[in-house]
Amino acid sequence: MPERGSRLSVPLERCIDHCKLIIDGRRLPGEFSIASARTHLREQVAGGGRGYVWLGLHEPNETQMLRIADQFGIHELIVEDAVSAHQRPKVERYDDQLFLVVRSVHFTDDEKVTNTRDVIGTGEVQMLLGADFIITVRHGAAVPDLLSDIDADPELYSEGPSAVAYRVADGLVDQYLKITNLLELEVDELEEEVFTPGSDFSIDRIYLFKREILEMRHSTDPLATALSNLIKNHKDIIPKRVRQYFRDVLDNEMRVRDDVDGFDERLTALLDASVAKVTLQQNQDMRAISAFVGMAAVPTLIAGIYGMNFEHMPELGSRYGYYVVLAIIAALIVVMAWWFRRNKWL
Repeated sequence: MPERGSRLSVPLERCIDHCKLIIDGRRLPGEFSIASARTHLREQVAGGGRGYVWLGLHEPNETQMLRIADQFGIHELIVEDAVSAHQRPKVERYDDQLFLVVRSVHFTDDEKVTNTRDVIGTGEVQMLLGADFIITVRHGAAVPDLLSDIDADPELYSEGPSAVAYRVADGLVDQYLKITNLLELEVDELEEEVFTPGSDFSIDRIYLFKREILEMRHSTDPLATALSNLIKNHKDIIPKRVRQYFRDVLDNEMRVRDDVDGFDERLTALLDASVAKVTLQQNQDMRAISAFVGMAAVPTLIAGIYGMNFEHMPELGSRYGYYVVLAIIAALIVVMAWWFRRNKWL
């Protein structure tokens, strides 16, 4: 209980990444507090201006989110979703507000992977769209350069909160594309290892990537349905021009889906090839062992015959019998070794 209380008492400012104010299509310089941004916005609207607030949050708790909801008039069901991570990509509407969830994905080179660190890491970005605000809630790591890229495109702000939502979603899906390019390099490397004669590959790596591809599929595949819903069913909130932008995001998402499906098929084929290669190697090892056992049986058999305790064995009285037997053993072993090698048992 003390832990929970200390978490709930965290100041609101701790969860705020940024608070930007856009007036008449232009972002005002500097950062604002929520109260000052809302006050300034009301003054501008009263004077005939138009604008909105873009508030960025990082993993707010319930108390912090309730305080923000009071200031922006956010629907209570959105508050519940905003403090919960690990949701599927989706679009939900509450009166005149939209709630969009997009998963974020980042990649770790598998040479740096430890028992507690996966190749594919996931997070979540939630977007709350209202008439005069957009609130982005981030769970997990930030996407590199996303904010700076948006700030570098001042015309974007003039198209309203939905355009900012588009640009955030586009940045996340662009990150998917970058990761699929990295995954393709990793899968190519795995294929080279599997099919290179004498290579020391590990099936565990293939299983690892199969698991990570599944994780990425679960994170990204539902986004296509969510984007289609956003484009078709919310025309009163999302302007036509911005819907066209979202169609481009949807096209990129479909590319990601096709790439991920292709990687999964290639990894399945690699897994089958690896199992076949291991089985073949085991068969070769068994044949080599059998060959050595067969060659060892020759001197064992001959030694066993002449080791019997009979008094009348003609060869025992031969002056050169010992050397003849050794020569016969050696000759038989050489012949058997030649035969096994010729038939690729050795």
